[in-house]
Parts: sequence; C-alpha cells; structure tokens
Amino acid sequence: MTPLRRTLIQAAALAATTFAFTAAVHAQDNWPGSTVKVIVPFTAGGASDVLTRHLSEKLQGKLGGNWVVDNKTGAGGNIGMEAVKNAPPDGNTIGSATIGTLTINQFLFSKLPYDPVADYVYISKVWENCNVFVVAPSNPAKTVKEFLEWAKKKPKGVSFGSAGVGTTPHLAGELFRARTGLDAVHIPFRGAAQSMPALMAGDTDFAIDNIASYMPLIKTDKVRALAVTCPERWPTMPEVPTMAEAGVKDFVVTSWGVFVMPKGTPPAIANKVSAAIAEIAKDPTVKDKYLQIGAILKATTPKETEVFAEQERLKWKEVVRLSGAKLD
Repeated sequence: MTPLRRTLIQAAALAATTFAFTAAVHAQDNWPGSTVKVIVPFTAGGASDVLTRHLSEKLQGKLGGNWVVDNKTGAGGNIGMEAVKNAPPDGNTIGSATIGTLTINQFLFSKLPYDPVADYVYISKVWENCNVFVVAPSNPAKTVKEFLEWAKKKPKGVSFGSAGVGTTPHLAGELFRARTGLDAVHIPFRGAAQSMPALMAGDTDFAIDNIASYMPLIKTDKVRALAVTCPERWPTMPEVPTMAEAGVKDFVVTSWGVFVMPKGTPPAIANKVSAAIAEIAKDPTVKDKYLQIGAILKATTPKETEVFAEQERLKWKEVVRLSGAKLD
C-alpha cells in the first residue's frame, strides 16, 4: 500500500468516526425526539403502575416527547425486565424496576432472563414505600413488645399471612421472626384480597404489609398498626413508632422503585432523566400527591442508585436464604 493510499484510508476512517460521534451528540442533545416507552413489569392499577404513570406525566412536561407507559406482566416482573434489557439503548425505553425485580428475584428464581447489575444503566430511585406491622383489633397487644410477650406464650406459636411466597410481606415476616426469635409460621394466600380478611378475622396473628394497602383498614379500626418498617415515622401516621423505636433493631424494610435503561444507553441521557427527576422531587404538590397514593417521591444520582441497589441485594439475599423461598 502506498503512503498516499494509507493516508487517504486513515483520513476516511477519521471522518467516519467524527461523523458518528457528532451524530450521537446531536441525538443526545435533541432527546427525547419521539416516544419514550416506560415499561412497568406489573399490572395496571397497582402501586408501581400508578406511581410510574404520575412521574412519567411530569417527565413529559419537563423534557418533552411523548411518554407512554406499557405494562408487560408475568413471572414476578421478569418478563417486563427482559423487554427492557432487549430494547435498543437509544434512551427511548425506560424500565420501572422495583425491589423485587432488581434485588430479590435473582435469589428466588434459579435463572433470570436478565442480569440486574450488568444489563441496565441505573437512572434514579423514584419512590419509596413503607410496610406496617398490623394485628387484628381483637389482639390484646397495643405495642410490638406486648405482641411478642403475648405471642411467646402461645404453645403452638403464631402465624403471619402474606399475598404469596417471595413477596416482601412474606420476607418481612421471616425477617421479623429471625430478629425476634419468634416461633411463627407463614401462611401464603393468593393475594391481599385473601390475606387481609384472614388477619381481620384473627385467622392469622400479624402481617407486615404495604402501608398503602392497609391504610383504609387502619383508619377504620379494622386492624391495629403497631409499628412501621421505615427508618423514620411515616408522615401520614406520625403516632405509630418505627420498628427501632418499638424495640426491634436492624429492621428497615422499604419497598421502592428505580428507573433503569438498557445497557449501552448514553450516560448523557441517563443523567438528563436523573436531573429531571431530582427537580420534580422538589415540587411540594408532587410530594403531596405521592403521599396520598402511599409513597414518598425519591431522587438519587445514577451512582447513588447503583450503590443503594447493591446494599439491598446483600440484605435480601440473606432474608431469602432464611425464608427458604423458591419460585421455580
């Protein structure tokens, strides 16, 4: 090859690289230019779906484009997360991931169709929810301490219900049993529609379940709240102590949501969405809306989100091991 030909080839390669880089920068600067699909791996109407739709509406108003929520359900959220993984990494697909899909499912299923660490770009935490320790009104306990004293006198132990094996209410109950040394048996139901009446009737002795789900029952005195599982008292239930205040140490159980994108999505786009979420999270009206639904709006940087998810994995790996739960 002559020196001239080599120089021409190198110049052409440099021009192609420069053009590709310029096009990529231009695409990022003009994102979103069309439809942004936000995949929710759970059914419409649930907490994850409602919270995602509200935030997507706010993001559309702030960033532009057409934001569409798409429910892809099945396999404990695995089908939706696989769809996010396989989407083009152009910023036009976002996954509304949860505590289950990012930190628990990998320990419940022998094989996932996605890697929760390697297959995604983390954007931000978007919401946080709290669980509440509840008993039936007929139970004599008015505090967690009184409940433990009562429960430990039961010759056959006590029981707790949940909406199914591997759910956070199930795992929270197992963690409570481990932290307190309580003799407790898990009773799985088909869903909350079955587990909640069982508690109210006294067929099960306690539950540690989603605060949003149980709030109507708490307000109407159909169940009694003894403690919440978040680090601080819940804003709409300031009279109910935290688990730490109630005497159960190292017991913080929060459900949460995180926005992710397919691996390979340009960092500039992920950072743009993260910054927009941080701005939205400062809006008092949006905060109030989330509290009405039963959640706290959260915003974290991409790196903070990665670190948070990894910390949660370490905790839930041990809890799943203690429970012995498996879904396949």
